[in-house]
Amino acid sequence: MTVPEPDYHLIGLHTRYSSWTARVEAVLEYFQIPHTRQFIQVSEIKACSPTGLVPILQCHSLPSTTVTDSLAICEFLAESNPTLPLWPQDRHLRALARSAAAQMHSGFPVLRNTFHTNFLARYTGNVPIPDGAAAEIARMLRIWDSARKATAERLGQLGEVDEGFLFGGFSIADAFFWPVLWRFRSYGLSLDGAGPDVLAWMAKMWNDPVFKALGDRYYVQAEDPQTCIPHYDDIFRDRDDVQYGLFPRDWTFSVSG
Repeated sequence: MTVPEPDYHLIGLHTRYSSWTARVEAVLEYFQIPHTRQFIQVSEIKACSPTGLVPILQCHSLPSTTVTDSLAICEFLAESNPTLPLWPQDRHLRALARSAAAQMHSGFPVLRNTFHTNFLARYTGNVPIPDGAAAEIARMLRIWDSARKATAERLGQLGEVDEGFLFGGFSIADAFFWPVLWRFRSYGLSLDGAGPDVLAWMAKMWNDPVFKALGDRYYVQAEDPQTCIPHYDDIFRDRDDVQYGLFPRDWTFSVSG
């Protein structure tokens, strides 16, 4: 019996570096949406993507459809899989989740441009925190805290179970903040402003079996030297006061790092 080819094909950069690709992969994996994936080199992007950007999602049942931009891809997946709760089912929480994901999608320029995503990297020492970064970190923690408080209140009103993700059950919003957790880990960003609800959500994400499996994939990627993007490795190589290392594969989340 011939097994049908998955309907979706994801093309992006290797996910241990690419926050945009990693977000889409997280949604596909968490909701067990059948797909194939292709990770490419930076030099190959223009040959694969009509916009010169990744990720892109091809849909075999719609041959002329190539979706670009991670948020657009996730919205397309949500629309195409209406029986899966890619967004919260409750209208109020769905609006909040979309707002949170959109803020991450379009904002936080200092965090993005200073603290590049690299899942394996560990920086210690005098890691520079530029002007504006502290304010963006505080804003990020407020978004997470507000999400968890609003969710607990709303699900309590509805008498529904709160699974501990940002808006109850796992959603696109959690996937969009997944690579941000790497940044907090890689650069030792302060969690002093994180309340217990935020820390519990972080622990939920880091300890979830799906994300543990994705983390293992990132380490497997690193075993192939051709996947290396030197620009994103040891970004403070010119500074003697910042040390570069790698997190062990069996690292577990704790408030102390």
